[in-house]
Amino acid sequence: MLLLLLLLLLPLTLLWMGKAWGPTLQHGLALRALRWAAAWKQWQLEKSTRHALRSQEQALHQCLQGPRTTPCRLGEVPDLNSFRNQFPLVWPRLDPHMETGESEEGLALLRNPLSSSAPWDSSFQVTLLSLNSLEQLYPGALAPGGTARLTLSSPWPSSLPWPLKPLTWACPPGTGAGDPRTLLLAALGTRRLQVLEAGTATELLDVFSCLGADWKELVEAVAVGLSGLLPPSPARAAELKSELEQGPQGLARRLWPGLQVVVMKDAGGQDVAKAALGATWCQGLPFFSPAYVAAGGVIGLNLGQKQLNPGYLLLPGPPFVELLPAWEKVQEEGPATLLLGEALQGKEYELVLTNDASLTRCPLGDVVQVIGFYNQCPVVRFVRRLGQSLNVRGEGISEDVFSEVLLRAVGLWPGAKLLDYCCAESGIVGSSSDGSAPHYEVFVELRGVRGLSEDHRHKLDHCLQEASPIYKSLRFRGSIGPAQVHLVGQGGFSALRALLSSSPSLMPFSSFPPEMPRILRHRKLIQFLLRKVVS
Repeated sequence: MLLLLLLLLLPLTLLWMGKAWGPTLQHGLALRALRWAAAWKQWQLEKSTRHALRSQEQALHQCLQGPRTTPCRLGEVPDLNSFRNQFPLVWPRLDPHMETGESEEGLALLRNPLSSSAPWDSSFQVTLLSLNSLEQLYPGALAPGGTARLTLSSPWPSSLPWPLKPLTWACPPGTGAGDPRTLLLAALGTRRLQVLEAGTATELLDVFSCLGADWKELVEAVAVGLSGLLPPSPARAAELKSELEQGPQGLARRLWPGLQVVVMKDAGGQDVAKAALGATWCQGLPFFSPAYVAAGGVIGLNLGQKQLNPGYLLLPGPPFVELLPAWEKVQEEGPATLLLGEALQGKEYELVLTNDASLTRCPLGDVVQVIGFYNQCPVVRFVRRLGQSLNVRGEGISEDVFSEVLLRAVGLWPGAKLLDYCCAESGIVGSSSDGSAPHYEVFVELRGVRGLSEDHRHKLDHCLQEASPIYKSLRFRGSIGPAQVHLVGQGGFSALRALLSSSPSLMPFSSFPPEMPRILRHRKLIQFLLRKVVS
């Protein structure tokens, strides 16, 4: 850490001396400082991943030293086995959208940690390395004035100190927090963008949906300007009008011809939104995800891959991460967890995180598959969330299986493109449900389709039967009824996310991680979507 600070000291001094020299010089010095700092962090990454066990022991030691509510002296936990024995797993309720009285202790502590993260933790490491990877993969992507953030949340896990801060100036001065419309206007006002930033894919999907619905007002605002932020630009407004009238296909690249990449962080439930963006508004543009995030902190680092679904390196800490084999029965008393170096290629594991504020060992419900290794640490790909499964008769159709089935079924609907979806089990819907046998209520938002027919519903039911022999058998016996599919009007899911964010009783920890629920188990949320149904 001392060496890193020394490396940053010279650029920092020059930066303060050069404040009067303008933002271009500041940005150049920041870029040079980034390369130095990233080289140091890369050396640290190599060292920690080559000795995964030692690095995890150090991460645990740091947890034990941190501020916490649980009294524990270092001598009481001499090794990892003693730690596991003294602090058993705390199983949270995996679905925060479910109406139950179950405890949320574990996940609550992870999502609302009592201690703030250190400025040099894994979040900072991930941000430095990812920014450096972005600059190497897309030359010029970090040019001054070339980045615009379209959402209030940032894709970068950590903020940067001076002298690196100019690299993350994605929001123009004057665009205050709490005003996403101003962020969008600032981006529309220029055609020289090279990078679009958004917190997550679902957030960016909401931005483009808003642009599609309100584009005439936004174009007018660009024409007349915005005091203190955007000068009047009738020519740019005319250009925007011409492109927006052509529809959403490839719109981002048409609005900003120099655009190179879209940067978003990854989290559970984002695959459908990424697919929708890639098929319409962001067609032809690559996505870059700095990290995979889950409750409690950054989990995985993108090693700089140009892939739609990249692998993420599980860092040896902090935070302290364990792996729970997904093929073992979770009901087993005291299931054995593994360290990162004990993972096996091709196997699936549930992530377990330890919070340094309370020393709570909490399974997160996020299941990942090991697709490779970086030195001694696993590289994983997100598979599913355990709390997002459909189960009305014991069939247990998981989130990843249903998403794949729905995408396949929508592909059979002429002209249809899936933008978003949620499901519910008919027993929760109650009086709003039609069928007599238990079944699925499926809510979809589509492009290219104005109404749904029985043929659409039949094709979804057929795809479900092909994907799940258990579901097929239950359907044959009449134990499960056919899925009821509802078409939600434009903006319905965006309104649902706004409701979740503003209603702590419905989603008490919505700020982190930025999840999109696929299975709704709260009747109020289901009734809200039913009011948005158009077919």
